[in-house]
Amino acid sequence: MLAGHFTTALIAKQKFPKVALLYFLIISQLQDFLWFTFHYLGLEPTEPIDAFDATLSNMVVDMLYSHDVIPQLFWLAIVFVIGKLVFKSTQIGLVSMALVFVHFVLDFFSGHMHHLFGADTMEAGLGLYATSPYLAIFIEAIFSTVALWYFFREEAKKGIIRTTKNRVAIISVFAYGIIFMLLIATHSFRDLFSIPEFDLGFNTNMPTLIFTYGAMLYTLNYFVPRFTIKK
Repeated sequence: MLAGHFTTALIAKQKFPKVALLYFLIISQLQDFLWFTFHYLGLEPTEPIDAFDATLSNMVVDMLYSHDVIPQLFWLAIVFVIGKLVFKSTQIGLVSMALVFVHFVLDFFSGHMHHLFGADTMEAGLGLYATSPYLAIFIEAIFSTVALWYFFREEAKKGIIRTTKNRVAIISVFAYGIIFMLLIATHSFRDLFSIPEFDLGFNTNMPTLIFTYGAMLYTLNYFVPRFTIKK
């Protein structure tokens, strides 16, 4: 799942308004940010290295440390300690754990294949990105739509007013994620736009992914806190 995880951060922020949204956004995508880090450490190399050749169905990565089941226990403990110590709140620690756990659950249904601990161990996911990418995208679209509906409905109950531009900006983050994945589900940009082969001499796929996540995070962190309350 790409942008869908961010919806859980919006709901967490709604329930705990005193906590910075940026914190919840990062925690909701913790496993993917760890994946980027481990890729550059050589622990979770990701292919293809050319962004123009990448599709959901051909991307290959063994997310051993960032997404497999046993390491999740470590990340759950870490985020609980961070939440409890930084915010001096057991509740925030538990919410942090919930966001990390929900990330794993969502990836189980819409994401790459994960395992107990390593490719030779028990599978812990449906692996729909590789086998049925359009079904994976459909699952993310449904989840994101329901989560955003709930988020905006709860805001309305609290008298929160957003401009049309603001709502469109927030929704666009998730719409972009869905459209982007639809475009590269089974066909690469090189196939779609007849881009000629060329070698830039460095991995372009991971920087592209990191930029995409960063842009989504920035946009949500900018627009979500901007609202007025009905008097």
